[in-house]
Amino acid sequence: MQKLMWLAVLLLGLVGCVPLGEPANPKPAEPEQKAAPEQPGGLAVHYIDVGQGSAAYLEWDGYSMLIDAGDWNASDVLMYLDKLEVEKIDIAVGTHPDADHIGQLARVIETYEVGEVWMSGNPSSSNTFIRTLEAVDEAGIPYEEPRRGDEYEIGLLEIEVLHPEELSGDTNGDSLSFRISYGETAFIFTGDADIQAEQEMVASNLPLEADILLMGHHGSNTSTDLEFLQAVEPDVAIYSAGIDNPYGHPYAEVLASVENEGAEVYGTDVNGTIVVETDGQEYSVETDREGIAKEGSNRCVDINGASTAELSELTGIGEALAEAIIDERPFETLDELTRVSGIGEGKLAGLKEQGLACVGE
Repeated sequence: MQKLMWLAVLLLGLVGCVPLGEPANPKPAEPEQKAAPEQPGGLAVHYIDVGQGSAAYLEWDGYSMLIDAGDWNASDVLMYLDKLEVEKIDIAVGTHPDADHIGQLARVIETYEVGEVWMSGNPSSSNTFIRTLEAVDEAGIPYEEPRRGDEYEIGLLEIEVLHPEELSGDTNGDSLSFRISYGETAFIFTGDADIQAEQEMVASNLPLEADILLMGHHGSNTSTDLEFLQAVEPDVAIYSAGIDNPYGHPYAEVLASVENEGAEVYGTDVNGTIVVETDGQEYSVETDREGIAKEGSNRCVDINGASTAELSELTGIGEALAEAIIDERPFETLDELTRVSGIGEGKLAGLKEQGLACVGE
């Protein structure tokens, strides 16, 4: 009965589109303690090729962590974990509720022994999100909503939460973001956190320097701001995107910026799964296949799914009109944009001529 009441409270939060509230245990909880091996075996970070989605699996000294779980309509994350003969995941993270990040998380929870689940706390009305909550409740797994400044030590791994400090209601902008270090080697994960979130991380004065950066939002120009990039100073930058994805990820200007700062770039669309291994001092990068990262060729701004920043890239669309478009979603055709106050036939013609706007599901 307690489980059902807890789930009901969470689902009520969806109806009003308000945050889920404080976790049952607001203080960071240590995963179940294990006997540390006498000799550390090092850290391996698997940036799994999940197409147009994101998933990273970390394993070190008998512990493991999954950061995001790919797209909802695939099983590639589970197949990869099975290939690694995974039995237990100490921490499973959904950086934000988008279905290309928490897509297979419910099935992960149902398939493996999961120690605890971390999520941002932002709600979603999607079936993928609701199924994830139900899986957490059914399994009776401890649930956490980490916040900026929280620190965790698990064996030799240190996790510092960079973002968010509090929820804004922007699911991408509120993505859970981490600096994860193993000895002298550090990694940054930011989900789909946008430039404003990155600027807040820089202003927080928390340590951001890292050797390996997972580029935010699949290499879109809504993330990986130059100031943030210079604060991180990565030697290696990785993006997760699908081959010929309809969003044009990664963007040419982002790749150029990262490369100009001296980072070596890898992408799951050209390199497949990317594995970084470290003993805490030195690290190596292995890929499924060779390839040079290049801009996406099918770039479009999906008016049914784009963020305010992405919509503002469209001809004649500023922040105010972008927010009005979001309020009027969904649209079946571009022509329906004229129902948004401020978009007439002339502005619609300009959008079509630019050729960047498109209509997704």
